[in-house]
Amino acid sequence: MARLFREKGALGDSKRETNGSSLRLSSTAAMTAADLPSPYGQLGCGLLDPELRETAYEIFVAACRSTGGKPLTYIPQSERTPPSADRSLSSPASSSTLSSSSSSLQRSLTSTAASKMKKALGIKSSKKSPGKESSPSKGSKRPTTVGELMRVQMGMSEQADSRIRRGLLRAAASQLGRRMESMVLPLELLQQFKATDFPDQQEYETWQLRNLKILEAGLLLHPFRPLQKSDVSAQRLRQIICGASEGPLETGRNSESMQVLRSAVMALACKASDGFASDTCHWADGFPLNLHLYQMLLEACFDNSEEGSIIDEIDEVLELIKKTWTILGINQMHHNLCFTWALFHRFVTTGQVDIDLLFAADNQLAEVAKDAKATKDSAYSKILSSTLSSIMGWTEKRLLAYHDTFDPSNIESMQSIVSLGVSAAKILMEDISQEYRRKRREETDVARSRIDTYIRSSLRTAFAQRMEQADSSRRSTKNQSTPAPVLAILAKDIGDLASKEKTLFSPILKKWHPLSAGVAVATLHSCYGNELKQFITGVAELTPDAVQVLKAADKLEKDLVHIAVEDSVDSDDGGKSLIREMPPYEAESAIANLVKTWIKTRVDRLKEWVDRNLQQEVWNPRANRENCAPSAIEVLRIIDETLDAFFQLPIAMHPALLPDLMIGLDRSLQHYISKAKSGCGTRNTFIPALPALTRCEVGSKLWKKKEKSQTLQKRRSQVRSMNGGDSFGLPQLCVRMNTLHHIRTELDNLEKKIRTCLRNVESAQADISNGLEIKFEISLVACQEGIQQLCETTAYKVIFHDLSHVLWDGLYVGETASSRIDTLLKELDPILEMISTTVHDRVRNRVITALMKASFDGFLLVLLAGGPSRALSRQDSQIIEEDFRSLKALYLADGDGLPEELVEKASTQVRNVLPLFRTDSESLVERFKRMMAEAYGSAAKSRFPLPPTSGHWSPTEANTILRVLCYRNDEAATRFLKKTYNLPKKL
Repeated sequence: MARLFREKGALGDSKRETNGSSLRLSSTAAMTAADLPSPYGQLGCGLLDPELRETAYEIFVAACRSTGGKPLTYIPQSERTPPSADRSLSSPASSSTLSSSSSSLQRSLTSTAASKMKKALGIKSSKKSPGKESSPSKGSKRPTTVGELMRVQMGMSEQADSRIRRGLLRAAASQLGRRMESMVLPLELLQQFKATDFPDQQEYETWQLRNLKILEAGLLLHPFRPLQKSDVSAQRLRQIICGASEGPLETGRNSESMQVLRSAVMALACKASDGFASDTCHWADGFPLNLHLYQMLLEACFDNSEEGSIIDEIDEVLELIKKTWTILGINQMHHNLCFTWALFHRFVTTGQVDIDLLFAADNQLAEVAKDAKATKDSAYSKILSSTLSSIMGWTEKRLLAYHDTFDPSNIESMQSIVSLGVSAAKILMEDISQEYRRKRREETDVARSRIDTYIRSSLRTAFAQRMEQADSSRRSTKNQSTPAPVLAILAKDIGDLASKEKTLFSPILKKWHPLSAGVAVATLHSCYGNELKQFITGVAELTPDAVQVLKAADKLEKDLVHIAVEDSVDSDDGGKSLIREMPPYEAESAIANLVKTWIKTRVDRLKEWVDRNLQQEVWNPRANRENCAPSAIEVLRIIDETLDAFFQLPIAMHPALLPDLMIGLDRSLQHYISKAKSGCGTRNTFIPALPALTRCEVGSKLWKKKEKSQTLQKRRSQVRSMNGGDSFGLPQLCVRMNTLHHIRTELDNLEKKIRTCLRNVESAQADISNGLEIKFEISLVACQEGIQQLCETTAYKVIFHDLSHVLWDGLYVGETASSRIDTLLKELDPILEMISTTVHDRVRNRVITALMKASFDGFLLVLLAGGPSRALSRQDSQIIEEDFRSLKALYLADGDGLPEELVEKASTQVRNVLPLFRTDSESLVERFKRMMAEAYGSAAKSRFPLPPTSGHWSPTEANTILRVLCYRNDEAATRFLKKTYNLPKKL
């Protein structure tokens, strides 16, 4: 059914535009009459259409006779002009048949005058001759009168027509002065004819039974006035009809059975509303018998030989048909409704070929709408409702899936079908529906509501079909290397469907719904959105299929929204209501979320890789040419591959999502850097704790060997406990520094690569020009801080841990002259050589500078906090100064080492403090007292507090001077320390 109009003979253009040519539908279309039952209901007495048609013709002839100006006269068959041998049933009965008929039936046909009825229905008259048949045989003649045309149109034979007229003459002769509406026509005809009036007994019995069934339908089943159950006449009539089924009824004038029949029939037909007899007989005017009979008459308005086209003589035919209204109880309202149904029914049952019929039905329905507003007749409303429901049901089967029903070849019929369906719906709602009447009418736009329903239903159906087709297309291409995903195929199909809707259907539907295209795309948007939502829910990671679907969805949405916006430019709300129906797919957001998930997965894997591989890293300086960790080279390779993969993603939002990737990679690198330097310690890790202040024991040997050994062993174990194993040796620390420097260098290369990739990406230039930051900021800072930390850690580890036995535990211990700095310098030389050959050029000077500062700090620490194992005299100051010059010379390396300015700057603190060692003790004591008085005021007169140790040695700091005194090997210093602070001579 849905594809009804797409068969080989699809409905074509209107005859108004194609000069009568029309495309034919296949036989499938004509079969739809079975889906179009009569809205008048079943009669329930077994009457067939030919029987109803014959009765209707009898009523027609009788009605015309009763209203005519001349009496009916009968001319025997033998006196008529003999018909030609090849005359068919539809050939004319000649003028002699009707020569004595009424003036109405005798009226001549005029084909030249334009039909007023056709003009009113919006149909152009054809140019064929009146009553002309499509393919007349050589001997056939055209009907020359309206009566003859009706006989031909209703398919009555000349013999039947002659018998009817003869019967009517006899009935009129027997009841002079009585009008036809005062007679019960079947009863009169039953009495006038015998079996001898028919070709054979069987035809007579069939004819008699048909008239009895008509009486049963009109008087018992569908009477004009309701029957009482106890009505004796009705019971008697039932008995007679029942008996007639067993054998023919004796209908002679004086027969008892005929008298009983007449008595029962007339009692029922002439009963007035007050129960008394009436002059008017009611036997064919009960609903729905009268409508079925009238339908038979209206069918004569259509040319049986031209796909149901309306005959040009319709004005004359309808004028005569209306004469039956009195007998059938029909009025103008009934006629308008029945004629509308007749036009519509003829269009459907003749293959839906002649669009003029549909157009005429639509125009006639406008008259029905006027009638519906003007009447409150419940019986009429019931028939009206049934008729309109049938029409509406048929139209809605096609309109609820109009994408299947119509295409460019039959699109012209759509407007009439829509108009017919909408008009029927409006009458049903506005003039029949009690619920509608209870509401304020302005709240309901019936036409717009129906069109809205048609659009949404049809588009949902079309969407489901496209979905199935897309799935089938996917399956058919599954053997290809990269078959397109279903929703990507569907998105393109839906885009095409929306375009078809906009160009083919919306211009028609816009007449009733100004936002028809908008409603259509909103429906498609919703349907596709539901599928897309399920798809997104099931997507856990970024795949080519996912990106393809989401990009297709994004394009589809933009196309649909564009159509909706265009369609609603002139609407009251500017299309806001439609746009609210189209919540964004957020395909870009979905892609962004998938990319973010992709980024997180890559970053998490990288972090896991860093944790796993750094545990196995041995920091071997001979692992590669760069003298850096292989794990660093690998992690940089992974980051490089991740960037390549990111820019190869088939998305259009690389600039927007790049910061997320940069942050993730940046933090992963920071994590690596943090791990690379973790466990190495800091400078403070290796600086020994300062021993308590003591005073020298003048003139005695310092430290017993046993005490010295125990103290050294304790300090070494403390320092060793602060460090790890071999992975933190000097070569390994150099590799760690090289590693961080290598990462720092590669960060610049990665940033350059990212800029290059961005330039090759659509819409990226604007982002770059707008200041898109492309920096590994966290890693850069971490590298700089890490290198600095490792330089200092290495330096202080070498001086205070690796060389503690020659510096902290050996320099100036015991006799100053016998424990000078030469041993330290000798140990430092290979260390400097290793650093020079292992550490990268750009980092080497930083490490050596840190080592120089650490050795200078160590040198001062020995002089100012070396413990009671050291006792220095004023004369030792010369040795100390010479040793420090030798230490500086080591780093200057005769001009091949560090710059002299750098060495001099780093030695400033030592050079400032060394003069204190050649100053006499009395002067130092006085300077100390003055500083303390300035610092503490009157509180220092009674007792000097112990000045705090700041660690920043200076000749202007009291704690530094006090420490020089503590290690001064003379009586004045020892006496002052004993008196002022009561310092012990040993720990």
